[in-house]
Amino acid sequence: MRTTVRLDPEVAAAAERLRKERHIGLGEAVNELARAGLAKKQEPVYFRQRTASVRLKVDVTDIADTLELLDQHDAGDAQ
Repeated sequence: MRTTVRLDPEVAAAAERLRKERHIGLGEAVNELARAGLAKKQEPVYFRQRTASVRLKVDVTDIADTLELLDQHDAGDAQ
């Protein structure tokens, strides 16, 4: 399949280096780089919820009251 693509300068440079090293065409070099990127496994990023005890019983069904209560609690901590 023939397709025209625009490569960023660093990608074009990497493809050109690979082309010269292996004596292959530009299309084949780009394909090899793309395959290498697809095969690379990324380490999963784990999410850990951080919590803090504010020692308040909060009814979270009323968001406005909850936010006001937390603001009052934070203002008390700052003093």
